[in-house]
Amino acid sequence: MSDKKLGFGLMRLPLSDPDDAASIDMELTKKMVDTFIERGFTYFDTAWMYCGFKSENAAKECLVDRHSRDSYTLATKLHAGFLKNKEDRDRIFNTQREKTGVEYFDYYLLHDIGQDHYQIYNRLDCFQWLKEKKEQGLVKHMGFSFHDNARLLDQVLTEHPEMEFVQLQINYLDWDSSAIQSRLCYEVAVKHGVPVWVMEPVKGGTLAQVPEAVEHMFRAQNPAMSVPSWAIRFAASLDNVKMVLSGMSSMEQLLDNTGYMADFQPLTQEEMEMVHRAADMINGGIAIPCTGCSYCTDGCPKKIAIPKYFSLYNADKQEIKEKGWTPQGEYYDRLTASFGKASDCIACGQCERACPQHLPIIRHLRDVAGHFGK
Repeated sequence: MSDKKLGFGLMRLPLSDPDDAASIDMELTKKMVDTFIERGFTYFDTAWMYCGFKSENAAKECLVDRHSRDSYTLATKLHAGFLKNKEDRDRIFNTQREKTGVEYFDYYLLHDIGQDHYQIYNRLDCFQWLKEKKEQGLVKHMGFSFHDNARLLDQVLTEHPEMEFVQLQINYLDWDSSAIQSRLCYEVAVKHGVPVWVMEPVKGGTLAQVPEAVEHMFRAQNPAMSVPSWAIRFAASLDNVKMVLSGMSSMEQLLDNTGYMADFQPLTQEEMEMVHRAADMINGGIAIPCTGCSYCTDGCPKKIAIPKYFSLYNADKQEIKEKGWTPQGEYYDRLTASFGKASDCIACGQCERACPQHLPIIRHLRDVAGHFGK
Protein backbone atom coordinates (compact mmCIF):
# COMPACT_ATOMS: atom_id res chain seq x y z
CA MET A 1 0.00 0.00 0.00
CA SER A 2 1.31 3.46 -0.84
CA ASP A 3 1.48 6.14 1.82
CA LYS A 4 -1.45 7.93 0.19
CA LYS A 5 -4.55 7.81 2.37
CA LEU A 6 -7.25 7.70 -0.35
CA GLY A 7 -8.79 4.40 -1.46
CA PHE A 8 -11.15 3.80 -4.40
CA GLY A 9 -14.36 2.23 -3.09
CA LEU A 10 -15.93 0.10 -5.82
CA MET A 11 -19.46 0.29 -4.37
CA ARG A 12 -20.95 3.32 -6.13
CA LEU A 13 -19.45 2.91 -9.60
CA PRO A 14 -20.80 4.82 -12.62
CA LEU A 15 -23.88 3.07 -14.03
CA SER A 16 -25.42 3.01 -17.51
CA ASP A 17 -28.86 2.58 -15.89
CA PRO A 18 -29.22 4.43 -12.57
CA ASP A 19 -31.99 2.03 -11.49
CA ASP A 20 -29.85 -1.09 -12.07
CA ALA A 21 -26.94 -1.43 -9.64
CA ALA A 22 -25.31 -4.10 -11.84
CA SER A 23 -25.19 -1.94 -15.00
CA ILE A 24 -21.61 -0.73 -14.44
CA ASP A 25 -20.24 1.60 -17.11
CA MET A 26 -17.06 -0.41 -17.70
CA GLU A 27 -15.37 1.97 -20.12
CA LEU A 28 -15.70 4.96 -17.77
CA THR A 29 -14.66 2.80 -14.80
CA LYS A 30 -11.51 1.72 -16.69
CA LYS A 31 -10.56 5.36 -17.31
CA MET A 32 -11.16 6.19 -13.65
CA VAL A 33 -9.06 3.22 -12.46
CA ASP A 34 -6.24 4.19 -14.83
CA THR A 35 -6.29 7.82 -13.67
CA PHE A 36 -6.32 6.77 -10.00
CA ILE A 37 -3.19 4.64 -10.51
CA GLU A 38 -1.48 7.25 -12.72
CA ARG A 39 -1.89 9.75 -9.88
CA GLY A 40 -0.02 7.45 -7.48
CA PHE A 41 -2.93 5.85 -5.61
CA THR A 42 -3.09 2.08 -5.17
CA TYR A 43 -5.91 0.91 -2.85
CA PHE A 44 -9.13 -0.58 -4.26
CA ASP A 45 -11.99 -1.87 -2.13
CA THR A 46 -14.75 -4.19 -3.32
CA ALA A 47 -17.12 -6.73 -1.74
CA TRP A 48 -19.20 -9.79 -2.58
CA MET A 49 -22.52 -7.97 -3.07
CA TYR A 50 -21.53 -4.50 -4.26
CA CYS A 51 -23.12 -3.27 -7.50
CA GLY A 52 -25.64 -6.12 -7.65
CA PHE A 53 -22.83 -8.70 -7.07
CA LYS A 54 -20.90 -7.34 -10.10
CA SER A 55 -18.29 -5.13 -8.41
CA GLU A 56 -15.72 -7.92 -8.06
CA ASN A 57 -16.17 -8.75 -11.76
CA ALA A 58 -15.60 -5.07 -12.56
CA ALA A 59 -12.42 -5.14 -10.46
CA LYS A 60 -11.10 -7.93 -12.71
CA GLU A 61 -12.06 -6.29 -15.99
CA CYS A 62 -11.06 -2.72 -15.11
CA LEU A 63 -8.12 -3.28 -12.77
CA VAL A 64 -6.64 -6.78 -12.49
CA ASP A 65 -6.64 -7.67 -16.21
CA ARG A 66 -5.08 -4.32 -17.16
CA HIS A 67 -2.51 -3.48 -14.47
CA SER A 68 0.50 -5.29 -13.03
CA ARG A 69 -0.12 -6.97 -9.68
CA ASP A 70 2.46 -4.84 -7.90
CA SER A 71 0.79 -1.58 -8.96
CA TYR A 72 -2.32 -1.91 -6.77
CA THR A 73 -3.69 -3.44 -3.58
CA LEU A 74 -7.12 -5.06 -3.54
CA ALA A 75 -9.50 -5.59 -0.63
CA THR A 76 -12.69 -7.62 -0.53
CA LYS A 77 -14.99 -9.02 2.14
CA LEU A 78 -16.94 -12.03 3.44
CA HIS A 79 -20.49 -11.12 4.49
CA ALA A 80 -22.28 -13.08 7.22
CA GLY A 81 -25.61 -12.70 5.43
CA PHE A 82 -24.49 -15.21 2.80
CA LEU A 83 -23.09 -17.81 5.20
CA LYS A 84 -25.23 -20.82 6.11
CA ASN A 85 -22.44 -23.26 7.01
CA LYS A 86 -18.64 -23.55 7.13
CA GLU A 87 -18.48 -24.80 3.54
CA ASP A 88 -19.84 -21.44 2.36
CA ARG A 89 -16.67 -19.68 3.54
CA ASP A 90 -14.39 -21.39 1.00
CA ARG A 91 -17.07 -21.49 -1.67
CA ILE A 92 -17.43 -17.70 -1.55
CA PHE A 93 -13.69 -17.04 -1.11
CA ASN A 94 -12.76 -19.22 -4.10
CA THR A 95 -15.47 -17.61 -6.20
CA GLN A 96 -14.12 -14.19 -5.22
CA ARG A 97 -10.66 -15.16 -6.45
CA GLU A 98 -12.20 -16.27 -9.75
CA LYS A 99 -14.33 -13.14 -10.07
CA THR A 100 -11.43 -10.77 -9.35
CA GLY A 101 -8.76 -12.85 -11.09
CA VAL A 102 -6.19 -12.49 -8.28
CA GLU A 103 -4.16 -15.23 -6.61
CA TYR A 104 -4.34 -13.46 -3.24
CA PHE A 105 -6.10 -10.50 -1.62
CA ASP A 106 -3.97 -7.79 -0.07
CA TYR A 107 -6.70 -7.05 2.46
CA TYR A 108 -9.61 -9.27 3.42
CA LEU A 109 -12.39 -8.27 5.80
CA LEU A 110 -15.17 -9.93 7.73
CA HIS A 111 -17.93 -7.62 6.56
CA ASP A 112 -20.35 -5.52 8.62
CA ILE A 113 -19.77 -6.82 12.14
CA GLY A 114 -22.62 -6.08 14.52
CA GLN A 115 -24.06 -8.15 17.34
CA ASP A 116 -25.93 -10.50 14.96
CA HIS A 117 -23.11 -11.01 12.46
CA TYR A 118 -20.52 -11.38 15.21
CA GLN A 119 -22.39 -14.42 16.48
CA ILE A 120 -22.39 -15.94 12.98
CA TYR A 121 -18.68 -15.29 12.42
CA ASN A 122 -17.86 -16.86 15.78
CA ARG A 123 -20.21 -19.83 15.31
CA LEU A 124 -18.68 -20.60 11.89
CA ASP A 125 -15.12 -20.01 13.17
CA CYS A 126 -14.48 -17.31 10.56
CA PHE A 127 -11.71 -15.57 12.50
CA GLN A 128 -9.62 -18.75 12.62
CA TRP A 129 -10.55 -19.48 8.97
CA LEU A 130 -9.27 -16.04 7.93
CA LYS A 131 -6.08 -16.53 9.96
CA GLU A 132 -5.44 -19.77 8.04
CA LYS A 133 -5.98 -17.95 4.74
CA LYS A 134 -3.27 -15.52 5.79
CA GLU A 135 -0.92 -18.35 6.78
CA GLN A 136 -1.50 -19.88 3.32
CA GLY A 137 -0.55 -16.57 1.64
CA LEU A 138 -4.03 -16.12 0.15
CA VAL A 139 -4.63 -13.03 2.30
CA LYS A 140 -1.89 -10.54 3.23
CA HIS A 141 -3.76 -8.53 5.89
CA MET A 142 -6.95 -9.39 7.78
CA GLY A 143 -9.47 -7.05 9.32
CA PHE A 144 -13.17 -6.36 9.62
CA SER A 145 -15.69 -3.64 8.92
CA PHE A 146 -17.91 -2.60 11.78
CA HIS A 147 -21.37 -1.07 12.19
CA ASP A 148 -22.41 -1.13 15.84
CA ASN A 149 -21.66 0.48 19.19
CA ALA A 150 -18.27 1.15 20.77
CA ARG A 151 -18.85 -1.36 23.57
CA LEU A 152 -19.18 -4.23 21.08
CA LEU A 153 -16.12 -3.02 19.14
CA ASP A 154 -14.12 -3.13 22.37
CA GLN A 155 -15.30 -6.73 22.89
CA VAL A 156 -14.40 -7.80 19.34
CA LEU A 157 -10.90 -6.27 19.49
CA THR A 158 -10.33 -7.77 22.95
CA GLU A 159 -11.41 -11.25 21.83
CA HIS A 160 -9.64 -11.05 18.45
CA PRO A 161 -6.32 -9.19 18.84
CA GLU A 162 -5.11 -10.93 15.66
CA MET A 163 -7.18 -8.49 13.57
CA GLU A 164 -4.79 -6.04 11.90
CA PHE A 165 -7.19 -3.21 11.06
CA VAL A 166 -10.80 -2.15 11.48
CA GLN A 167 -12.98 -0.29 8.97
CA LEU A 168 -15.28 2.24 10.63
CA GLN A 169 -17.94 4.68 9.47
CA ILE A 170 -16.37 8.03 10.26
CA ASN A 171 -17.50 11.42 9.04
CA TYR A 172 -17.95 14.78 10.68
CA LEU A 173 -21.74 14.40 10.72
CA ASP A 174 -21.64 11.08 12.63
CA TRP A 175 -18.65 11.97 14.82
CA ASP A 176 -20.78 12.63 17.91
CA SER A 177 -23.85 10.64 16.82
CA SER A 178 -25.32 8.52 19.61
CA ALA A 179 -26.44 5.93 17.02
CA ILE A 180 -23.31 5.62 14.86
CA GLN A 181 -20.76 6.50 17.57
CA SER A 182 -17.96 7.39 15.13
CA ARG A 183 -15.78 9.11 17.72
CA LEU A 184 -16.32 6.51 20.44
CA CYS A 185 -15.50 3.65 18.03
CA TYR A 186 -12.41 5.49 16.78
CA GLU A 187 -11.24 5.94 20.38
CA VAL A 188 -11.70 2.20 21.04
CA ALA A 189 -9.51 1.37 18.02
CA VAL A 190 -6.85 3.82 19.26
CA LYS A 191 -6.95 2.21 22.72
CA HIS A 192 -6.30 -1.21 21.17
CA GLY A 193 -3.57 0.13 18.87
CA VAL A 194 -5.49 -1.03 15.79
CA PRO A 195 -5.28 1.22 12.68
CA VAL A 196 -8.53 2.51 11.21
CA TRP A 197 -9.78 2.41 7.63
CA VAL A 198 -12.64 4.87 7.04
CA MET A 199 -15.83 4.16 5.10
CA GLU A 200 -18.70 6.60 4.39
CA PRO A 201 -16.53 9.72 4.87
CA VAL A 202 -19.00 11.71 2.73
CA LYS A 203 -21.97 9.77 4.17
CA GLY A 204 -23.26 8.45 0.86
CA GLY A 205 -23.04 11.87 -0.81
CA THR A 206 -24.86 13.75 1.96
CA LEU A 207 -21.73 15.79 2.72
CA ALA A 208 -21.23 16.66 -0.94
CA GLN A 209 -24.49 18.62 -1.01
CA VAL A 210 -24.63 20.64 2.17
CA PRO A 211 -26.97 23.53 3.04
CA GLU A 212 -26.14 26.86 1.44
CA ALA A 213 -24.92 28.44 4.68
CA VAL A 214 -22.42 25.62 5.22
CA GLU A 215 -21.18 25.83 1.63
CA HIS A 216 -20.63 29.58 2.03
CA MET A 217 -18.66 28.96 5.21
CA PHE A 218 -16.41 26.42 3.44
CA ARG A 219 -15.90 28.66 0.40
CA ALA A 220 -14.96 31.61 2.61
CA GLN A 221 -12.37 29.49 4.39
CA ASN A 222 -10.79 28.12 1.19
CA PRO A 223 -12.39 28.81 -2.22
CA ALA A 224 -10.16 26.20 -3.90
CA MET A 225 -11.52 23.29 -1.85
CA SER A 226 -14.67 21.44 -2.94
CA VAL A 227 -17.48 20.79 -0.46
CA PRO A 228 -16.84 17.00 -0.20
CA SER A 229 -13.10 17.61 0.28
CA TRP A 230 -13.77 18.88 3.80
CA ALA A 231 -15.41 15.57 4.70
CA ILE A 232 -12.64 13.35 3.34
CA ARG A 233 -9.90 15.56 4.78
CA PHE A 234 -11.63 15.52 8.17
CA ALA A 235 -11.42 11.71 8.30
CA ALA A 236 -7.88 11.62 6.88
CA SER A 237 -6.70 14.14 9.49
CA LEU A 238 -7.28 11.70 12.35
CA ASP A 239 -3.91 10.32 13.49
CA ASN A 240 -4.92 6.66 13.64
CA VAL A 241 -6.66 6.69 10.23
CA LYS A 242 -4.49 5.01 7.59
CA MET A 243 -6.98 4.81 4.71
CA VAL A 244 -10.09 6.75 3.68
CA LEU A 245 -12.35 5.05 1.14
CA SER A 246 -14.39 7.09 -1.28
CA GLY A 247 -17.03 5.53 -3.52
CA MET A 248 -16.45 7.49 -6.71
CA SER A 249 -19.10 7.37 -9.42
CA SER A 250 -17.75 9.99 -11.84
CA MET A 251 -14.43 11.15 -13.24
CA GLU A 252 -15.13 14.61 -11.79
CA GLN A 253 -15.26 13.14 -8.26
CA LEU A 254 -12.10 11.12 -8.85
CA LEU A 255 -10.12 14.09 -10.19
CA ASP A 256 -11.24 16.24 -7.26
CA ASN A 257 -10.42 13.61 -4.62
CA THR A 258 -7.04 12.65 -6.04
CA GLY A 259 -6.19 16.34 -6.53
CA TYR A 260 -6.34 17.39 -2.89
CA MET A 261 -5.29 13.98 -1.50
CA ALA A 262 -2.13 13.69 -3.65
CA ASP A 263 -0.22 15.88 -1.21
CA PHE A 264 -2.58 15.62 1.75
CA GLN A 265 -2.45 18.34 4.40
CA PRO A 266 -4.35 17.63 7.66
CA LEU A 267 -6.95 20.15 8.76
CA THR A 268 -5.73 22.89 11.07
CA GLN A 269 -7.32 23.33 14.50
CA GLU A 270 -9.33 26.28 13.15
CA GLU A 271 -10.55 24.19 10.20
CA MET A 272 -11.50 21.31 12.52
CA GLU A 273 -13.62 23.65 14.62
CA MET A 274 -15.31 24.97 11.47
CA VAL A 275 -16.13 21.43 10.29
CA HIS A 276 -17.74 20.63 13.66
CA ARG A 277 -19.81 23.83 13.31
CA ALA A 278 -20.87 22.60 9.87
CA ALA A 279 -22.03 19.31 11.42
CA ASP A 280 -24.24 21.16 13.89
CA MET A 281 -25.76 23.21 11.06
CA ILE A 282 -26.39 20.18 8.84
CA ASN A 283 -27.74 17.94 11.59
CA GLY A 284 -30.45 20.50 12.18
CA GLY A 285 -31.82 19.88 8.70
CA ILE A 286 -31.47 16.15 7.88
CA ALA A 287 -34.66 14.20 8.40
CA ILE A 288 -33.37 10.65 7.71
CA PRO A 289 -29.59 9.96 8.11
CA CYS A 290 -29.45 7.24 5.41
CA THR A 291 -26.09 6.61 3.69
CA GLY A 292 -27.61 4.94 0.61
CA CYS A 293 -25.74 1.64 1.03
CA SER A 294 -28.87 -0.25 -0.22
CA TYR A 295 -28.40 -3.26 2.08
CA CYS A 296 -32.10 -2.80 2.91
CA THR A 297 -33.40 -3.30 -0.61
CA ASP A 298 -32.09 -6.76 -1.57
CA GLY A 299 -34.71 -8.73 0.35
CA CYS A 300 -37.59 -6.25 0.26
CA PRO A 301 -40.71 -8.25 -0.74
CA LYS A 302 -42.32 -5.11 -2.19
CA LYS A 303 -39.17 -3.95 -4.04
CA ILE A 304 -39.34 -0.51 -2.43
CA ALA A 305 -36.50 1.85 -3.46
CA ILE A 306 -35.85 2.77 0.17
CA PRO A 307 -32.58 4.80 -0.08
CA LYS A 308 -33.81 6.66 -3.17
CA TYR A 309 -37.04 7.64 -1.41
CA PHE A 310 -35.16 8.72 1.73
CA SER A 311 -32.81 10.84 -0.36
CA LEU A 312 -35.74 12.56 -2.08
CA TYR A 313 -37.47 13.11 1.25
CA ASN A 314 -34.32 14.65 2.77
CA ALA A 315 -33.83 16.87 -0.27
CA ASP A 316 -37.44 18.01 -0.15
CA LYS A 317 -37.23 18.74 3.56
CA GLN A 318 -34.14 20.90 2.97
CA GLU A 319 -35.78 23.02 0.26
CA ILE A 320 -36.51 26.58 1.32
CA LYS A 321 -40.25 27.03 1.84
CA GLU A 322 -40.44 30.15 -0.38
CA LYS A 323 -39.49 28.06 -3.41
CA GLY A 324 -42.99 26.62 -3.77
CA TRP A 325 -42.85 23.79 -6.33
CA THR A 326 -39.97 21.34 -5.94
CA PRO A 327 -38.95 18.51 -8.30
CA GLN A 328 -38.70 15.74 -5.72
CA GLY A 329 -42.39 14.77 -5.93
CA GLU A 330 -42.06 14.11 -9.65
CA TYR A 331 -38.94 12.03 -9.13
CA TYR A 332 -40.82 10.02 -6.52
CA ASP A 333 -43.77 9.41 -8.85
CA ARG A 334 -41.44 8.28 -11.64
CA LEU A 335 -39.61 5.87 -9.36
CA THR A 336 -42.89 4.28 -8.25
CA ALA A 337 -43.43 3.18 -11.85
CA SER A 338 -40.47 0.80 -11.42
CA PHE A 339 -40.43 0.19 -7.66
CA GLY A 340 -42.93 -0.33 -4.86
CA LYS A 341 -44.31 2.83 -3.27
CA ALA A 342 -43.34 3.78 0.27
CA SER A 343 -46.94 3.07 1.24
CA ASP A 344 -46.59 -0.54 -0.01
CA CYS A 345 -44.44 -1.39 3.04
CA ILE A 346 -45.83 -4.40 4.95
CA ALA A 347 -43.57 -3.80 7.98
CA CYS A 348 -41.88 -7.22 7.69
CA GLY A 349 -38.71 -5.77 9.25
CA GLN A 350 -36.24 -7.30 6.76
CA CYS A 351 -34.88 -3.84 5.93
CA GLU A 352 -34.35 -2.84 9.55
CA ARG A 353 -32.45 -6.05 10.28
CA ALA A 354 -30.17 -5.37 7.29
CA CYS A 355 -29.58 -1.67 7.97
CA PRO A 356 -26.02 -0.99 9.26
CA GLN A 357 -27.22 2.42 10.51
CA HIS A 358 -30.00 0.80 12.62
CA LEU A 359 -32.55 3.24 11.21
CA PRO A 360 -36.28 2.87 12.01
CA ILE A 361 -36.95 2.36 8.29
CA ILE A 362 -40.58 1.31 8.64
CA ARG A 363 -41.46 4.52 10.48
CA HIS A 364 -39.47 6.61 8.00
CA LEU A 365 -41.29 4.96 5.07
CA ARG A 366 -44.60 6.00 6.63
CA ASP A 367 -43.25 9.58 6.79
CA VAL A 368 -42.22 9.40 3.13
CA ALA A 369 -45.59 7.95 2.09
CA GLY A 370 -47.39 10.74 3.92
CA HIS A 371 -45.14 13.41 2.43
CA PHE A 372 -45.19 12.34 -1.23
CA GLY A 373 -48.62 10.71 -1.19
CA LYS A 374 -50.44 14.03 -0.88
